[in-house]
Amino acid sequence: MSRWEDRRDRTKKARTRVTPGSGNVFLDFGFPPHEATVMLLRCELAEALSKWMTREGLPQAQAAKHLGVVQSRISEIAFNKLDELSLDYLVGLSAKAGLTVAVKFAA
Repeated sequence: MSRWEDRRDRTKKARTRVTPGSGNVFLDFGFPPHEATVMLLRCELAEALSKWMTREGLPQAQAAKHLGVVQSRISEIAFNKLDELSLDYLVGLSAKAGLTVAVKFAA
């Protein structure tokens, strides 16, 4: 048996185990629920702002001017460097961009 055939046989025998996600990647990575929720919301707001910039055809500098912030903040949002950005801040920018932010509670 060649090395290739041996590897193929071992691969056939290996089982892949798939675990369904929770819908929140941060929770799946083991963050506490309260932190995971905030992290996911910040990512969703940043994604909405990035899509807004793309839809409006705004480069970072113009988006920053429109939102009244420095360009480096827009860069942080575009590259998901969100550690220093609060939910309040991102919600405020979303409102300035004309986006509607809705919070949904579920039990």
